[in-house]
Amino acid sequence: MRVLIFGATSNIATEVAKIHAERGDQLHLVARNAEKLAEVATHLGEKVTTRVADFGDLDANAALVEECITALGGVDAALIAHGDLGDQLASERSFKDAEAILRVNFTSVVSLLIPLANHMEATRHGRIGVITSVAGDRGRPRNYTYGAAKGALNVYLQGLRTRLYAAGVPVTTLKLGPVDTPMTRDHAKHSLFGKPVRVARSIVSAMDAGTAEAYVPFFWRAIMPIVKNTPEPVFQRLPFLSGR
Repeated sequence: MRVLIFGATSNIATEVAKIHAERGDQLHLVARNAEKLAEVATHLGEKVTTRVADFGDLDANAALVEECITALGGVDAALIAHGDLGDQLASERSFKDAEAILRVNFTSVVSLLIPLANHMEATRHGRIGVITSVAGDRGRPRNYTYGAAKGALNVYLQGLRTRLYAAGVPVTTLKLGPVDTPMTRDHAKHSLFGKPVRVARSIVSAMDAGTAEAYVPFFWRAIMPIVKNTPEPVFQRLPFLSGR
């Protein structure tokens, strides 16, 4: 397979890349940090190419996608894995900070999805996976700006999935619960935190199966209906649910 990964230096995406490398797949890895990207690539064998890019440069992303597909000689699977929690308190007081979170987690992803979807629809081939978050299922005080971006992305992916169904192109929404990575280094860890290796395996399995929407780890599928449907007065009194 020819696999394209955006945000390839995150812990989770790196583990996904390792799984594909072990399969003998051809990888094209894209990330912002050149040093980290080179380090990841050195551990994945010879069938790896890389590209340094800033996904925040929205106007450049269509050309970036085209260049990446050309470098791979086509694309069988694409995973969009970048994101950033940002500073919730800052986003509540400054639109500039709020917009930065929305741009990283929603707008930049859409700017990559449009050219990817157009290519796969035209060729009637490929599959797309996008890492979102359970934070998009209900706004919580701890991270509702980030959650709003992920919620918008979830809805966008629903529509894209329906559009690409006729072309035989699966679109997998990967709703991750908290994972023990540098992005959550300031969060108190508990038993529901996922581990990057196991999360990566679940991501690859979901994309292989063409699953429409996967909660990762799986138990979040049972937890999130409770989070979404708990009445506000009760929700406010439960710090675990509300994030207070």
